[in-house]
Amino acid sequence: MTLYQLLSQFIGRHKRHYLAAAAMLFTVAVLTVLIPRKVGSVIDAMVANQLDSRTMAIELGTLVLMGVAIYFLRVGWRLQLFTASYQLGVELRTRLYQRLSLQGPGFFQQQRTGDLMALGTNDADAIELAAGEAALAGFDGSMTFVLVIGMMLLGVDWRLALVALLPFPFMAWAFRRITHHVHHASRDSLDRFSKLNDQVQETLSGVRTLRALGLEQRSAAQFAELAEQASQASLTAQRWEAGYEPAVGLALTAAGAITLAVGGYLVWNGEMTIGVLTSFTMYLGQLIWPMFAAGWVLALLERGKAAWARLQPVLDEALSIPDNGQQAAQPAGTLRLEHVTFSYPGQQQAALDDVSLTLVAGQTLGIVGPTGSGKSSIVRLILRQFETQQGRLQWGAHSLAQYRLQSLRSAVNWVAQEPFLFSASIASNIALSNPLATREQVMHAAGLAAVHEDILHFPQGYETAVGERGVTLSGGQRQRVAIARALLTDSSLLLLDDALSAVDTDTETRILQHLADLRVLHPERSAIIVSHRLSAVADADHIIVLREGKIAEQGTHAMLLEAIGWYASQWRYQQLEASLDAA
Repeated sequence: MTLYQLLSQFIGRHKRHYLAAAAMLFTVAVLTVLIPRKVGSVIDAMVANQLDSRTMAIELGTLVLMGVAIYFLRVGWRLQLFTASYQLGVELRTRLYQRLSLQGPGFFQQQRTGDLMALGTNDADAIELAAGEAALAGFDGSMTFVLVIGMMLLGVDWRLALVALLPFPFMAWAFRRITHHVHHASRDSLDRFSKLNDQVQETLSGVRTLRALGLEQRSAAQFAELAEQASQASLTAQRWEAGYEPAVGLALTAAGAITLAVGGYLVWNGEMTIGVLTSFTMYLGQLIWPMFAAGWVLALLERGKAAWARLQPVLDEALSIPDNGQQAAQPAGTLRLEHVTFSYPGQQQAALDDVSLTLVAGQTLGIVGPTGSGKSSIVRLILRQFETQQGRLQWGAHSLAQYRLQSLRSAVNWVAQEPFLFSASIASNIALSNPLATREQVMHAAGLAAVHEDILHFPQGYETAVGERGVTLSGGQRQRVAIARALLTDSSLLLLDDALSAVDTDTETRILQHLADLRVLHPERSAIIVSHRLSAVADADHIIVLREGKIAEQGTHAMLLEAIGWYASQWRYQQLEASLDAA
């Protein structure tokens, strides 16, 4: 879809506002072109001494009323037009947000956050201006141009009109050349702004790391360089847009000179009156706005085209995880992975290689293994953040792809190793999964996650603001708040992806005991615990050990200790380490 098709569809949906604005603009244009003709007739009547004081007052009053009417009509069409055009910005930003919220991690691995933010701000504004300012200036300028040229040709003197239009083809040629450069300069300006926006976003997100490494000056220098590049790109675009004004000025100056020369000759020979020449000169002056409007419209449209060329691919980007499932009910029952092989986009090495496992409803599965062995990859496949290349994932009677994404993910409570907390209170973050939860339910969930006492130590308790990304909380507190959030809702499956890595062993034991107590109350609820710390999975019904994407060992805790493999050696090492820490 081109920008013009987008604007055409939008105007069609809001045609009432645009038609009302067009009617007002047409009336303004008619009144505007009538004023010079009336002024010319008044001048000729004055020269002929045919005006008395009463008629003069009437004529002047008519001109004043026409001016007042033009003023109020201009206010009216602006209200009508911009009421509609601003809605386009709302629609584009809403579409962008909805599209981004449905995309999976694979999409965001190829995009930069700052660039996506720029699409919703700078680029959307440019397209919005094309629907508002450009539509206004284009309609008003073209209508005024047609009416003025018509009055010059038919209502004044066609000979004078034709010679006055001689410079205009040269202006059109200049417009064409300038428009080409404006498009490329606008695209470069938008790209530079996106890079600058991305730099700001990354710097603010990692400001503590920059300070810790003493890289403030280096970061400031990089920002200054990007800011200078963005400034120069914007200045280049403005310079090319400014080229429209000299082209208009030269064309109108030449037209004015020709008009005075030819018109003066006609007046000298008695073929034209002074009033007619005055009217024609006023009409020529009225062409200033249509010519400037043409340049302004072309500049806005080229900006809009450049912005739409950046925004459209993101809006039309296919979902990285298609939501084509027909099963609206939440999945339940046994979860199976059958001969699953998976590689991340752009990588040759398989993250998982022929993995098969079974999780019976109500049981707990532990997943352990060295770093990079594929533990989190299993979690991501269960959440359908990525699609497997081979094999089958089935939950209950259907494969995961047959479930609607909303149904699938609402059946899973997932706690990541680095959970995300919003800039709200602790209570609001816990209640995010269940906004209707009472304060007692929130406190109960916090108690299960062993974070209730920590919260009470804060001056404002549960109303304590956690700051951006939970910056006011420690890593362990953030993890436990996220666990409380997961435990606040009933779900078929609880996924803990190394979610206890930042808590001490005593707190871990308390949380695991609470989870075990919940299993008694909810025997149908399953759990998958991914952990580097083997004590977190020791009580699991089944444990698998992943190494290089393959299942190297599996069984219960006791079975794996007897096997004397990686699990057993790692268990002894961690137990020795814990005893030394205790000493």
